[in-house]
Amino acid sequence: MTRREFISLLGGAAVWPLAARAQQAGKVYRIGFLGSATAAGSAKAVESLRTGLREFGYIEGTNIGIEFRWAEGIYGRLPHLVAELIATNVDVLITHGTPGTRVAKQATTTIPIVMAISGDAIATGLVSSLARPEANLTGSTFFLPQLNAKRLELLKEACPSISRAAALSNPDNPVSRPIIPAMQAAAGPLSLIVEVVRAQGPSEFTLAFADMAKSRVDSVVVTEDGEFAASFRAIATLALANKLPSIGAREYAEAGGLIGYGVNILALYRRAAYFVDRILKGAKPTDLPIEQPTKFELIVNLKTAKTLGLAISETFLVRADGVIE
Repeated sequence: MTRREFISLLGGAAVWPLAARAQQAGKVYRIGFLGSATAAGSAKAVESLRTGLREFGYIEGTNIGIEFRWAEGIYGRLPHLVAELIATNVDVLITHGTPGTRVAKQATTTIPIVMAISGDAIATGLVSSLARPEANLTGSTFFLPQLNAKRLELLKEACPSISRAAALSNPDNPVSRPIIPAMQAAAGPLSLIVEVVRAQGPSEFTLAFADMAKSRVDSVVVTEDGEFAASFRAIATLALANKLPSIGAREYAEAGGLIGYGVNILALYRRAAYFVDRILKGAKPTDLPIEQPTKFELIVNLKTAKTLGLAISETFLVRADGVIE
């Protein structure tokens, strides 16, 4: 080997790792996550988001970083939290629920916002078109008024003797406004009365169920809210202690409620990674239609039914996508 060849070889050996390091040290994207509930209560959802991001090649600490902010059910904190995220120069904001999405939309018109999940983006005024969402907002939504009206119908079908249902609702969540009228409209043909019982978070659940006892309701529909979702087990435990048949989201039955009906929330969080990937690769939110889930699952918790002394008909059970025994 000549001296020139030896020097060239050394030079090549030095250049290769530098080039490799330069390639590995590409842009690290910053994702801001604005959570309305608690970190603990949203752990499974966040893990589903991470799984989705990994499927698109995004690894935390390598080519992506996620900044989390949690309102812990106090929606008044959201404006300050989203301002903190914006100050960190995030490339994309991910939101959960209508309150956080609304605050994020008010806070920025330039940073793309991906709704991991939002209740009826049209009815709540977040957008006027799902096919071509305005400005910087896209993601997933579903029509909560119809969904909760359907829950009322399913609860009556499973428990024909009920006549007075409580709608557990968070007055601070704007998504509640179109839900209650839809439930009340559905109640008439079912020979039901709907009583609205309000709670803003876990500290008010016990009082809410005490109010249900005073008004003599005989069943409960748990409407959508980030704090409710993070506390399904606590709500289901209170419903059972008060001997009230109850229905909520799909995951609510898994936490001990009698019936769960709704979309797969974890799948929507995983799907949020698709929107993030498209945006990071240059797509504009206006070019990404807001999606609606097409599959709704019915889950029946027979263990809870047995504790309540209820016999759920075979006809109803046959329609269920899952039965917990």
